[in-house]
Amino acid sequence: MSFFPRVPLIGLAVFACIWAGSGAAFAQLFETKAAQAFMVDGETGSVLFAKDADAPVQPASLAKLMTLEMAFDAVKSKRLTLEDTFVVSENAWRTGGAPSRTSTMFAAVRSSIRLEDLMRGIAVQAANDGCIVIAEGVAGSEGNFALQMNERARKIGLQKSVFVNSTGLPAEGQVTTVRELVQLARHLQQTYPDLYGLFAETEFTWNKITQRNRNPLLAMDIGAEGLAVGASEQNGFTIVGAISQNGRRVIAALSGLASDRERAEEARKLLEWGLRSFEKTEIFAADEVVGTAQVYGGAKSGVALKARGPVDLLLPVANRDKLTARIVYQGPLPAPVEEGQPVGSLRIWIGDTLSQEMPLFAAETVEVGELHSRAFDAVKELAIGWLR
Repeated sequence: MSFFPRVPLIGLAVFACIWAGSGAAFAQLFETKAAQAFMVDGETGSVLFAKDADAPVQPASLAKLMTLEMAFDAVKSKRLTLEDTFVVSENAWRTGGAPSRTSTMFAAVRSSIRLEDLMRGIAVQAANDGCIVIAEGVAGSEGNFALQMNERARKIGLQKSVFVNSTGLPAEGQVTTVRELVQLARHLQQTYPDLYGLFAETEFTWNKITQRNRNPLLAMDIGAEGLAVGASEQNGFTIVGAISQNGRRVIAALSGLASDRERAEEARKLLEWGLRSFEKTEIFAADEVVGTAQVYGGAKSGVALKARGPVDLLLPVANRDKLTARIVYQGPLPAPVEEGQPVGSLRIWIGDTLSQEMPLFAAETVEVGELHSRAFDAVKELAIGWLR
């Protein structure tokens, strides 16, 4: 049986073990015109906002983030270096270069380009030719590279995203979600700090042609760090953006916007709200008891639970009554229960949005109880177990 106590965190009260339903629905703390939106705190990964975050959307140019992840990983693992060069095939030139009339770095056909310059072309100019050159150089063909993209996506935790090409150009079956786009962006920032800065470069010159970064956030003086923009007929204008101020970072993805102007404005409003509307607070110190779980047939009827290390939350500056928490576990737990044994999780909700989840462990050992106590537990379980 799953126990899911849900109690308000008003005053950061101690958690009680009760049975409860899902509770009443809450209004969102923020409203956006985006059809889909998702935002997290960059440090903790706490979810600050979610709106239809798991709906399938076309990635469009945001697929380039996965192409860059592949290139970044190859550099970090030393399979490639920034100085390695790749040849621009006629296919790359024709499909993604000047003749394509799509976003391009204007790479000359049959020229050789350093990997670092290709990555700059993609990060700053959303260069389709740069993506195809890397794909062909790494995997022999763009189709084979896409298969590798999907394998890599699963490895880093993207379970719903499917990539058909390296560019995000329209292709049947190519799909992602705003939740996974944010997950990918946070992965890029945390895993490749030395290369992540490419997304914030404001311009790049190649083949004597200078182009400015297509991300509108970079011109707003709000601490923007990139990352990418896109557009598709099905899902309108999309963006993945990150900003940082005073040691805090928030990362968001929005989709389903009506214009590039609306995309820029809605992204700015959501990201700035994320920075100013939450503050980090420690609610439980390391080794402090978070709550209890019921034990069946034990020397004690319950076992204390704790997290690994302190429990930090990003609390809304206002509307703290919208925060609730649940201790979730399958129970009652059969004795014996060993100290350090994984028991369940602590889930923190902001309104109807699951913001944070962390594992909980037994803080003590509970041995098997005496025969009479085990018999009493058995009778109690027969009497009320069916109610759960």
